[in-house]
Formats: sequence, C-alpha cells, structure tokens
Amino acid sequence: MNKSDFHFDLPAHLIAQYPTEKRTGSRLLVLQGAEVLDKQFSDFYDLVEPGDLLVFNDTKVFPARLFGQKATGGKVEVLVERIIDEHTFIAHVRASKTPPVGSTIRLENAFDVEMLRREGDLFVLKNLSDTPLLELFERYGHIPLPPYIERTDATEDKQRYQTVYAKKTGAVAAPTAGLHFDEDLLARLKTKGVEFGFVTLHVGAGTFQPLRVDNILEHKMHSETIEVSDEICQQINATKARGNRVIAIGTTTVRCLETAAREGVLKPYQGDTRIFIYPPYKFQCVDALLTNFHLPESTLLMLVSAFAGYENIMHAYKMAVEREYRFFSYGDAMFILNHDSFNH
Repeated sequence: MNKSDFHFDLPAHLIAQYPTEKRTGSRLLVLQGAEVLDKQFSDFYDLVEPGDLLVFNDTKVFPARLFGQKATGGKVEVLVERIIDEHTFIAHVRASKTPPVGSTIRLENAFDVEMLRREGDLFVLKNLSDTPLLELFERYGHIPLPPYIERTDATEDKQRYQTVYAKKTGAVAAPTAGLHFDEDLLARLKTKGVEFGFVTLHVGAGTFQPLRVDNILEHKMHSETIEVSDEICQQINATKARGNRVIAIGTTTVRCLETAAREGVLKPYQGDTRIFIYPPYKFQCVDALLTNFHLPESTLLMLVSAFAGYENIMHAYKMAVEREYRFFSYGDAMFILNHDSFNH
C-alpha cells in the first residue's frame, strides 16, 4: 500500500487546540465492522463487560521542550527524544544554523549543554551542570505539546496532557487515548468488575514524524522503549481463557503487546520496539481498541486500519469529519472492535 492510500481531508477547525472541560466530556465514535455509532465518552462504561481487561500505558510525560541560545546568540529550540542517563540525552534541535559538535547551548538561561554528536536527524547532548537532567527538565522545561496544537503550553496542560494513572517518567508525548479517563470513571469500571493491567511505552517525538516515502514498506519506524511484565502476560492469558476481551487503551498499548507476542506467544519483554503495523496484519492479543483520531498518512492510521479493516476506517474517518468530531491529542475518541473477531 502507498502512503497516499491513507490520505483524508481534515478541515483545520477540527484539530482540537484545547482539552474538553471534563476529561470524560469528549464524544466517542464506535466502530463495529462497517457500522458507525455516535456516543459520548461516558458511554464507554456501558460498552465494556465485567471480566474484560483494560490495558493502559502508564508512561508519564515530562516537560521535554526547552528554549535557549547558542554561544553566538542565535535562538535554539530543543525537544528531548530520550534521556540516556543523568547527564546525556538525545534531542531534536531547531536553530537557524545547526550548532556544531563541541559547542555549548545555554538552555532556559539556567544551565548549559554540550553538543556531543549527531545521530541522523537527532543530536546527542551532555548536561554540563551537576543537577540531574530530569530535575532540570521538571524545573525549567515546557510541556511538549504536539506540533498541530498551535499555541504555547499553559498551566492546565501540565495536568491535562497527562493521564490520571501516569506513573513511569519518560514520554515526550502523551498516550492520548488515556486522557479521557478520570478517577471517577476508573472507580466505576472497577466496581463493575472490569479488570485493569498496565504496560509501559515511552512515547518519543518520532511519533509525529511524517512518512517520507510513498511505498509504506520502505518506511523505517522510530525506536521506542517498552516494558511488558510477566504480570500483564498472565492477566491477558487468564482473560482469554475465561472468554473475556483484552481491550487496549491506545495504539501505544497495542504496539507493546504485539511486540511481546511477535513470535506467536505472549512473553514478558523489556527493550526497544520498532514494530510497524499496517494492513494486512494478524493481531495476537487485542480484541478491542480505544484510540483517538490520527493524522492523515500516519503510521497510527495504518495501525488502526489493520485493526478495523482499511475500508471501515476510511469510511469512519469520513463520517467523523462530516459529523465534526474533534481530532488528535485533545480530540474525541474512537472505540473499535477487532475486524477479525467481528467477522468470525
């Protein structure tokens, strides 16, 4: 398939610039095979059954965007991709002229970093202060809102661009399907008998990088760090054994589980993943998926097309545009039943 097969026209006014007043205040499009249903996110409670397992990504976003100056005085924007250790990190660097290796950048008028080397489009930078990196980022950094949110970060983003169950720091982008849950809904689901499990995928800024090739088979996925524990593997096996559904909360959760099951058996896994899921693909673990609406021609749109069926997804997206759903990180949600399990 080609990148252009995944194009759709999206009016700019449908790209959500702010979150809804309440986390659960979004709309929810439900996709069952080719059938498209309009719901509210609060209806999610009625769409899951006692014994179903919701699998969440518990990564935590840190303030990964920083502004600074080169020694020459030129302005620089740094977006952290990954922290390597207390003093070294990999980042995207935007400047009118690329800072040379060995040069120093002053960030947020507070601390200095040295440009160590380039790695493709990314740069390896070294913290020259004695304070650990994460402490510096928490103190001086900005919430790294996605490029399609055309405003500077505000105080409310610190809370709202973060899931209520975020636990393990390391992401520079939120696993956005989880943003719709508040403590009250989680408590009600638990009382209903719905089970919860957790995986970790630290979302990198590479998630926003566009495909630069038309033949999608030539695309090389960015690398992201994941953790799938023995505990979640046992929870999933027990859920399947009793005939209940494994429901992934977000595409990052799908990528974790499918990486851990890539040899046909679900096993604990810790390390990097570059898994690229596109049609046709046979899913090993996931029976249903809650996700937000994704960018045209993106790898995540390809993933949901593999999950729901290409024609079904493109039709649903057309309906979503016509019905003026809100798109992307702060937008509305979509609940998809697996194309294979629906057909069988």
